[in-house]
Amino acid sequence: MSSNESSTTAIELLQRHSLAMLVQESLERSIVSGEFAPGEKLNEVEIATRLNVSRGPLREAFRALEQAGLLKTEKNRGVMVRIVSLREAEEIYEVRAMLDESVARRLANHMTPQTLAALKAIIVAMKAARKTRDIARYTALNVQLHDAMVAGVGNQHLTGTYRHLVRQLGLLRQAALEADLSALSESVAEHEKIVNALAAGDEAQAVALVREHVAHGLGRMRRAHEHWAASTGPSSTALTQT
Repeated sequence: MSSNESSTTAIELLQRHSLAMLVQESLERSIVSGEFAPGEKLNEVEIATRLNVSRGPLREAFRALEQAGLLKTEKNRGVMVRIVSLREAEEIYEVRAMLDESVARRLANHMTPQTLAALKAIIVAMKAARKTRDIARYTALNVQLHDAMVAGVGNQHLTGTYRHLVRQLGLLRQAALEADLSALSESVAEHEKIVNALAAGDEAQAVALVREHVAHGLGRMRRAHEHWAASTGPSSTALTQT
């Protein structure tokens, strides 16, 4: 193989990888927003046509989202949005609570001005989303805030683990906010109190607020599940996105 052929192949691989990432991000937004419901089969041809991409990048995106815990491939059924049981969701919340507390302890004792500025800016944006009741926007900002907190610790392994958990909770988060009319205001207030405690270096208060916040989030998720189960029938054990 000539050097020109080798360079062309490398460029094609890079372009394909970049396209697969774009497809992955688009599909993830559709899943988290509820456009694709839990248990829904994804039609490869329809999605490829809609996104104007070939099946190669789409299949790569499917594999990545399956590894992230958002999709599931079943024999003779194909690719579908993964169903998260109530028990699994509770287990994810339990692990997340431990990580959130660890992050709060670290940031309360050592947080850069850049991280604090980023957190405050996100809080401002969350208030704006609350005012317009833009739940999709608020959900994205919620994820962004917690991600910025974790990233502020500076531990790549912690960040990777946390992001994996948060992606799976994306299947649950938005429906919980939609099911509880007061959730947006409560959530904004909780996040702002946490950021203020971190800014003040009050470790005990920050940890206590984080515990309360996660407990409230878990409660909203359970209520959303009960509401969903009542509307779809007692035989189902799936969760809608929250």
